[in-house]
Amino acid sequence: MASTIVDVHPHTISPDVERYPPSPLFGVRSDWSKNRTARIEDLLAEMDRAGVQKAAIVHASTVYGFDNSLVVDAARHAPDRCVAVGSIDLLAPDAIACAKNWIERGVVCFRIFTGGSTKAVDASSLDDPRTYPVWDLMGERGLSMCINTNVSGVPAIVALARRFPNVPILVDHFAQADVTGGGDFAAAAPLFGMAALANIHLKLTPAVPSSLRKAEADGRAFMKKVVAEFGAGRIAWGSDWPSSPGTMAENLAVTRDLIADLSEVDRDLILGGTALTIYSMLKGV
Repeated sequence: MASTIVDVHPHTISPDVERYPPSPLFGVRSDWSKNRTARIEDLLAEMDRAGVQKAAIVHASTVYGFDNSLVVDAARHAPDRCVAVGSIDLLAPDAIACAKNWIERGVVCFRIFTGGSTKAVDASSLDDPRTYPVWDLMGERGLSMCINTNVSGVPAIVALARRFPNVPILVDHFAQADVTGGGDFAAAAPLFGMAALANIHLKLTPAVPSSLRKAEADGRAFMKKVVAEFGAGRIAWGSDWPSSPGTMAENLAVTRDLIADLSEVDRDLILGGTALTIYSMLKGV
């Protein structure tokens, strides 16, 4: 078992709508955020039940838009266990000032949300020169970027990875790669095409085993191929709690089964070691 298990993709939602007023990106609040409790106290309890020691809490864009107040406060509530992943409008004229403000308040990574449950993915603005100053800033600060998109965004991710080689990039949900079509996973070619860029990392969230089950694909064989291409040191587990169905412990069990045929070293990297490299500040807390 991994000596330290790190969840790189849980969320928090507050019932205090006066202190943390909803203002969802794209104007539509996600259904999951209305129906599941996710205070920081709930997250910590969920982590304890699952045996998860640390977490990079991901700002809920479909609830709070670009206001990272909750995720920052949540991480401050448990500074020995958590860090904050925020989100800003990288295209805004004041993006640099905004980024610096949130970094000062504790954000260690910015997530670009191109679409999801409340809006179709639109990756057209990912590789926009107006976003480059923030990418430069993150490289200077030794911080990372996270991208939520599908395979339509892969060319832009590759271009950004080449332009900013010093910025670790985390790609949510394996970019929703197509895992249909048989054991050679040829349909997932866009995913594997990112492997040549050493600063691109993948988040292994519940969306991945879910897609594999729907495709009736060999999940363990798929993970062997992904690890062969990327290396386990570029893959990190995230529960997507409470957005995804089930408990964190249940999700972790599914992930353990999916990676069961990998070496112990590789399993430990996926369940915690990779995360501690990207979010190195978690090592000392």
